[in-house]
Amino acid sequence: MTPDLDRPDFNAIARPYRWLEYLSFGPFLEHCRFYRLPQMTRARHALVLGDGDGRFLARLLSQNPEIRADVIDLSPAMLQLLSARAARIGAHDRITLHSADAREFTPAGSYDLVVTHFFLDCFTTAELQDMAARIRPRLRPGARWVISEFAIPEGPASIPAKVVVRGLYAAFHLLTGLKVTRLPDHAAALRACGLVLLHQRRWLGGLVVSEMWEAQATTSASFPSIP
Repeated sequence: MTPDLDRPDFNAIARPYRWLEYLSFGPFLEHCRFYRLPQMTRARHALVLGDGDGRFLARLLSQNPEIRADVIDLSPAMLQLLSARAARIGAHDRITLHSADAREFTPAGSYDLVVTHFFLDCFTTAELQDMAARIRPRLRPGARWVISEFAIPEGPASIPAKVVVRGLYAAFHLLTGLKVTRLPDHAAALRACGLVLLHQRRWLGGLVVSEMWEAQATTSASFPSIP
């Protein structure tokens, strides 16, 4: 473990997180999380980063009875809630929990699906570049990386979006100690590792976005594919 990393503490908001989300955005964030589920039925090995209380993962496990998942979260309280959801649907044996900082975690499996819902905004662009570079060698050719995130749209809608995003960062700094204060350029980090954006869908005037990325086959020594 690297001692000088600033680690936010999400334990205190684990239980009320769902209701805080609904009060702030209604059903839109949950709708964004679930939007790609019909496209995940053929996935068999998933890497799920920062799923929080596990609402998405429980739905994924229910709709895809063949999938297994490595689950990474810094918060033991969030992992406890996630684990309980998986147990209630009889799928606990299909998940492996890792209580770890994603900035340090190096996956050991090979994956055809990566999922990050409202998670990448907790990091800087440099941290995401390092994270993506460690994940990329574990992705099978054609693997999909599904992202739900906040975004700043172009045009007049950018003004209210910036206000909302600043407010969110201020709230999470107060509640969890999160040090990041602006949205990272996750697209640059993924493109640098040979991923290609396949599809994007926006809600709330562009403030909330769902993306589907694909890992292209590569012969690069830096990002070897798993056979």
